[in-house]
Amino acid sequence: MNGGQTSGAGRFDALRAVASRRGRPGDRLLDELSRARTANTCDSASWSPGVATRLGLPAASALGPATFYADLAAPHGRRHVRVCTGAACFAATGGRPLDAVEEELGLRAGGVSPDAAVSLQAVRCLGHCYAAPAALTDGRACTGPALADQIAGRAPCAAPSIPRADATGDPVLLGSGPAVVDPLEVWKRTVTASDPGDVHEQVAASGLRGRGGAAYGVAAKWKAVRLSDDTVVVANGDEGDPGSYADRLLMEVHPRRVLAGLALACFACGADRGRILVRSEYPAALAALHRTCEQAYTERHFGENVHGTGRALQVEVWAGHGSYVAGEETALIASLEGGRGCARARPPYPTERGLWDAPTVVGNVETLAALPWIVSRGGAAYARRGTPSEPGTKLVSLSERFARPGVYEVELGTSVEHIVSGLGGGLKDGARLAVLQIGGPLGGFLPADGLDVPLADTELAARGAALGHGGLVAFDDSLEPADVLRHTWQFAAAESCGACSPCRVGTRQGLELATAGSDPGEDWVRLARVLEEASLCAFGRRLPAAVRSLARAYGQRFPSGWAP
Repeated sequence: MNGGQTSGAGRFDALRAVASRRGRPGDRLLDELSRARTANTCDSASWSPGVATRLGLPAASALGPATFYADLAAPHGRRHVRVCTGAACFAATGGRPLDAVEEELGLRAGGVSPDAAVSLQAVRCLGHCYAAPAALTDGRACTGPALADQIAGRAPCAAPSIPRADATGDPVLLGSGPAVVDPLEVWKRTVTASDPGDVHEQVAASGLRGRGGAAYGVAAKWKAVRLSDDTVVVANGDEGDPGSYADRLLMEVHPRRVLAGLALACFACGADRGRILVRSEYPAALAALHRTCEQAYTERHFGENVHGTGRALQVEVWAGHGSYVAGEETALIASLEGGRGCARARPPYPTERGLWDAPTVVGNVETLAALPWIVSRGGAAYARRGTPSEPGTKLVSLSERFARPGVYEVELGTSVEHIVSGLGGGLKDGARLAVLQIGGPLGGFLPADGLDVPLADTELAARGAALGHGGLVAFDDSLEPADVLRHTWQFAAAESCGACSPCRVGTRQGLELATAGSDPGEDWVRLARVLEEASLCAFGRRLPAAVRSLARAYGQRFPSGWAP
């Protein structure tokens, strides 16, 4: 026998090999595949099995993820260019985010030059929505109207920092300067002088809800954790909603706040392991968290004996590999295990059986970043912010079409009209707002004359929209409604994880109906019902509502047959 992977006369046992991935080669698989992908123009099916063999895994364990994740499946030349086709870049380029770059490079998206000098990949969002259009060329960001010139080298790459402002008077998330207590010092005081129950009590009093889109009560999720020695907390930095870049801001500018929040969550849940996954489209955030995590170990915030308390806390930073659905908590866990980032059926929920079957709490980056403030100032102080039913503050991201794009911290319940017109200054250059996308493609759309709604899940849901990550993308009236509809379905078809046939097939059928340009009639009615009732996760279930909200927002200008 060899590590439990062979049986009988030296026969390779694939099932035993897969089972033995726990904590060993499975954890390294995606990173090894990523290294093999670099400057490799061949189809991933040809080289990925060799990676699995070197790790002692069956070929299928590498072939699956290598053909699933966009970064691994796309061919790579010696220079790799990723161009954003997300909502903000779509809106900033009149609906044609790829044209100028494809013409400049002489390549179509997904292609590589004959000499393998350059490759081009279309991605859904790069988190530069405030300066769209955007691209990454070998990890270096380029943005703005002169994007093609920057990629060609005729102009230097321009990547302005994220504009940001507090609109609350007492920021929870954007506070900075000498008057603000170092979040990791809050962690130090807590771990040395408090107990996990104190943290749990303050978070319960705060009413904090998840900021990643599901809005589930944080204290309730923590309470659901099955007590176990191998409990783990995962910080979800896979901010995939096109139009949202608040998590990117927190990870790049306030990494100590993010890591302190992760530590506090681990403490409250009895976990001695924390992981944070950062999407590959955020290379600067990944680098900032790596640096800060190393510094935190040096300062004894993490390690085997945190500040002499005898408590251990091991924190690791991991990179994603290009998948929108991998931001869903069960798909995120599958990704961390080295598998395809597909959603899993629930129950069991991750709090019972998550990463490698251990109890797992997954928290969005913005959610965790609020914990140092709550622990240091008290849950009651946080609960007084926002509204009684939805307390606290929220980061909203305004896209490039606004006169003052950027990230704003606002209290929940703030009028969307005030955010758009007061904070964002309306649209720039005198453009007229046609529809506002809120919460990403699956969040929904509001009409220009329907912004008199509080920024809160309940009120937005009544208008057919959802808060999501809080990204606000403005579409002006120069865009054709049919093109916006088609763009929504293109995103859905490209990013469906394929784990369930209603979503895998349904998103493609929806794209076909939108491309045909005719009244979809009963075909759309049936498709919507299947997506809503049979999809495995919220991705497919939410699509029909988002499409209907887009139809209502455009009104008479929208192609007929999509509103019912």
